[in-house]
Amino acid sequence: MQGNRLEDRLEDALKSQYTLLRVLKDTEKVQIHVLRHKTLGREIVKRVCGGTSEIYTILRGLAHPHIARVYDVVNLGGGVMVLEEYINGQTVAEVLETGLYHPRGAARVVFALCRALEALHCRGIVHRDIKPENVMIDRDGTVKLIDFDAARLYKPHQSGDTAVLGTVGYAAPEQFGLTQSDERADIHALGVLLNTMLTGQHPAKKLCKGRAAPIVKKCIRANPNGRYQSARALGNRLMGGEWLYV
Repeated sequence: MQGNRLEDRLEDALKSQYTLLRVLKDTEKVQIHVLRHKTLGREIVKRVCGGTSEIYTILRGLAHPHIARVYDVVNLGGGVMVLEEYINGQTVAEVLETGLYHPRGAARVVFALCRALEALHCRGIVHRDIKPENVMIDRDGTVKLIDFDAARLYKPHQSGDTAVLGTVGYAAPEQFGLTQSDERADIHALGVLLNTMLTGQHPAKKLCKGRAAPIVKKCIRANPNGRYQSARALGNRLMGGEWLYV
């Protein structure tokens, strides 16, 4: 009850300052609305979801060009309300509806995500849900990683993830097993994403060709020890690849 009263007060406060523009998502688990400030004209995203504020509180203090900015976080007692940056652009999923990426363009997107993940991983955050729908390209061409509802903090002495979350096909095997997922789970997802951008399909169905193929295959190895061990290592491999220029 207390959480509901708090949410009601927050909703009233937001309504006094913002106008609802559109609903992006409205399910039992998450509601995502775009709001516009009545006097400033500035647009923001309001996200209400389950879980705790742990990850979003860390993100609130992080300003990174490739991570959607979090402005405020409020615990609701059984959920969390997040006010975050509105990104005017398209998701990679929407871009793929019009055609595949050129290898150079795909590499630049994944390299930007590697930079974002470096900032997250050094803070112990594992995104765990990197997929075309959670990567946006804004009007200036800047890549932005969004949606941290499935993210978790890596805990060195914990044997496994406390909750099984992630998208089948992109999530690493360890996210559904008994071991704890770490930054290498995000590397797995980046490999699947890169292949999807180049072929439109999961690598298990159609592996990309050329010099990108060994990069994808290394990213998606079942054993995390066989993958690139950090986002920086993958980023360096991408930017150093001759396949970018063909």
